[in-house]
Amino acid sequence: MKTLIKGGTIITASDTYEADLLIADDRIALMGADLPAEDAKVVDATGKMITPGGIDVHTHLELPFFGTVSSDDFYTGQKAAAFGGTTTHIDFVIQAKGESLHQAIENWHKKAGSKSAANYGFHVAITDLTDEVMDEIPSIADEGVTSLKLFMAYKGVFQVDDTTLFKSLMKAAEAGMITMVHAENGDVLDVLIKENVSTGNLATAYHAYSHPAWAEAEATMRAVALAGIAGAPLYVVHMTCEESVDQLRYGRERGLPVMGETCPQYLFFTVDNLCQSDGAKYVCSPPVRVEKDNEYLWNALAAGHLQAVSTDHCPFMYEGTKPIEYEGEQYQMAGKELGQGDFSKIPNGMHGIEDRMLVLWTYGVGKGRISPNKFVELTATNPAKIFGMYPSKGVVAVGADADLVIWDTEATKVISWKNMHTRTDHNVYEGWELIGLPERVYVRGQLLVHGETWNGEPGGGSYVRRSTHAQIV
Repeated sequence: MKTLIKGGTIITASDTYEADLLIADDRIALMGADLPAEDAKVVDATGKMITPGGIDVHTHLELPFFGTVSSDDFYTGQKAAAFGGTTTHIDFVIQAKGESLHQAIENWHKKAGSKSAANYGFHVAITDLTDEVMDEIPSIADEGVTSLKLFMAYKGVFQVDDTTLFKSLMKAAEAGMITMVHAENGDVLDVLIKENVSTGNLATAYHAYSHPAWAEAEATMRAVALAGIAGAPLYVVHMTCEESVDQLRYGRERGLPVMGETCPQYLFFTVDNLCQSDGAKYVCSPPVRVEKDNEYLWNALAAGHLQAVSTDHCPFMYEGTKPIEYEGEQYQMAGKELGQGDFSKIPNGMHGIEDRMLVLWTYGVGKGRISPNKFVELTATNPAKIFGMYPSKGVVAVGADADLVIWDTEATKVISWKNMHTRTDHNVYEGWELIGLPERVYVRGQLLVHGETWNGEPGGGSYVRRSTHAQIV
């Protein structure tokens, strides 16, 4: 099947120009002016913008956590992603205690395979790094899994010590893989959380007070230094504040192969949101910070001090005692109410896989904070380069996968959890107005979203095998 998209304005990370696109099967076959229609289905994109499909490299679908499970699975999460202009995501495989990395990956394939409707890949979050697992690290690259994640927080559950982190950095680098870290000083957090709970400081805002910015900054600098010693690529996930990003900048300015991301929640929300009556909706780790950090992060994105915007998509129901309806079926799962009266028991996580590109376009590009080209760089091109998917993904070019979004930049929408597609009972952007929406979303040449019409099916997705020795951007 062929599709000819005519007259659109193509936006890449570096260029803006008008051209026709011919899609043949699952790839971009031709680009140019006035391409002949021949036997192709013609789509008129005059006055519309065309970008590569978004790539979200930080998601947690159907994740067991805090005594419950995140509410999106590989079908509902990917449906939400597609309606938000994201065509590819990388989910975190969580290794169980005593489990090999290959076993953990197989478990996540079982979760994804029958439900997936779009493109997906895997990172592996290592929680039990025995000598046998350390030796196993290079072999998972043969399965297209070329990135590891280690936690410097969640003491007694996921947290690793510096010896383990350093050895992992060296082992991953030898195999051409990249190491990701959740950078917070878990020992500090453990002390502060226990101290606040024991003294009765249980309000939701104490989640932020127990995760101070300097605990994130210290861990970030430690990870950057260890990566420098090991000569290993490092990617710091969900960076939230000036203090932390300054440590990343310090390493980058000295030529170290270190990179970082932030997430939409850290661009818009603050501890004031935690103080609201519905503050549990905003509980994630690291926590949202203060207004000065919102502005600093926007500037860091524009200046290239941060390399990507992902989501850490890990939604939980706000009131899990009440069922909701999703695609005509009842869904119910315990959620944020588990922490009512005690911040330390609130499931940590927020939605974002559908919202990311929409709010970045309206409140980033639309407000002049970033350019359209920077938008594509942060949401598609850099993620593809960093995680071994470029140039098949993250770019509009001949030979690339036909993962494309046609945007109607004049279309408007007011966000409500009822008109979005994440399987949860709230939306932290409720009532926000969007200007600029995906009109058509193609995944490997297939029209998955057309306006409000969903053409995806469970099991129709595709696993993305990623390459080693990816770019440092």
